[in-house]
Amino acid sequence: MNRDARLPVSGLLALAMTGFIAIMTETLPAGLLPQISDGLYVSPSMAGQMVTLYALGSLVAAIPLTVATRGWRRRSALLSSAIGFLLFNSLTTFSTDYTLTLVARFFAGASAGLAWGLIAGYARRMVAPALQGRAMTLAMIGTPLALSLGVPLGTWIGSWVGWRSAFGIMSVLTLLLIGWILAKVPDFPGEARQKQLSLYQVWLLPGVRPVLMVIFTWITAHNILYTYIVPFLTPLGLAGQTDSILLLFGLSALLGIGLTGFLVDRWLRRSVIFSLAIFALTTLAFGSVAQIAPVFYCAIFAWGATFGGAATLLQTACADAAGDSADIAQSMIVVAWNLAIAGGGIAGGVLLKSQGAGAFPWAMLLLLTIGLVIAFSARKTGFTPGARQSETV
Repeated sequence: MNRDARLPVSGLLALAMTGFIAIMTETLPAGLLPQISDGLYVSPSMAGQMVTLYALGSLVAAIPLTVATRGWRRRSALLSSAIGFLLFNSLTTFSTDYTLTLVARFFAGASAGLAWGLIAGYARRMVAPALQGRAMTLAMIGTPLALSLGVPLGTWIGSWVGWRSAFGIMSVLTLLLIGWILAKVPDFPGEARQKQLSLYQVWLLPGVRPVLMVIFTWITAHNILYTYIVPFLTPLGLAGQTDSILLLFGLSALLGIGLTGFLVDRWLRRSVIFSLAIFALTTLAFGSVAQIAPVFYCAIFAWGATFGGAATLLQTACADAAGDSADIAQSMIVVAWNLAIAGGGIAGGVLLKSQGAGAFPWAMLLLLTIGLVIAFSARKTGFTPGARQSETV
C-alpha cells in the first residue's frame, strides 16, 4: 500500500474505537457493582472481581497472543480481537452463573491484550514515517475518552437499561466495529518468519528497556493518586467534588492528546521530559499547597494534560526502538502498564494504611524523579533528540 502525506482518518478511528471498546469493557462493571451483585447473587466485592479478571486476562495473554499471531495477516489478528469482545461480552450479557461470568471476563481481557499489542504498530504501518506519531495519537484517542467517560457513561447506561443490556450494547458496538474494520482498515502481511526476533531478543533491543522502565515509573505514580483519589481529596474537603475533579482531569487529558499529536513527530524526547517534569511539579503542589484552591485545580489540569499524551509518546518511543518487532514491544508495554496499575494500587494502599494519603505526592515524586533520570539518560536509544524521520515499521 502506498502511504502518502494524508492521515487515513476513518481507518485510524476504527483502531481508536477498538481501544474505546477495550477500556469500556474493562471499566463497565465499576459503576454497576450493586446491580451486578444483585443479578449474580454475590457481594459487591465479589462483583468487583469482574474488573480483576479482565485485567488479569490482559496481563497474562498480551505477550503470548501477540507472539502467536505475529505471522498472521494484520487485519485477521485485529478481527480476532474484536470477535473476542463480541463473544465474551455477549456471554457476560446472558450468563447467570458467577463463575462463567468471570471466565468470560478473563477471555475478554485476553482479547484486549491482543488488541493493545496490535493498535500502535497497525497505526504506524498505515502512514508514512513522518506521520506515525500523529497516526498513533488519533488511533489512541479512544483510550482517554473511555477512561474519562467509561465509568459515568457505563453507570448511566446501566441505570437506564440494566447491567446486562449495557454489556449487550457493547456487543452491538463491537459488531459495528467489525464491519468498520472490514470496510476501512487496510490489511498488511504479518511478520515474515525469517525476520522474527525472539521475545528475549526484542527485550535486548537498545531503547526498549529504558522506555518500559519510564512507563512503569510514570504510570505507577499516576495510579497511586488516581486509584485513591477520594481518600486524597477527603482531608481537603473535596470528596464531594470528585466527579467534577475527574471531569477536569479527563478534559485536560484530551487537550494533552491534541497537543501531543502536534509535538510527537518533532519533539518526542522533549515532550516526554517536559511531561514528566510538569507532573513532578504537580506532585510538589499536591504535597505542599493543595489547600490553595486555584493551585490545586491548576495542578489537576496539569496532571491530566501530561497524562493525556503519555500513551502516544511512550508507545511511539517503544515502537521506534523495536522497529520491525514493534508489535512484540507493544505487548510488553501492555504488561508493564498493567503491572504499573497493580503497583500503584498496592503502593497506594500500603501508604494509605501506614502513612495516610498525604504521603502520596512524595512517593509519586520519587518515582517520577527516577523516570526523569532514565528518560534523560536514554539520549542515544529510547528517547533520542531531534525530529523523527524514517523509522522502519
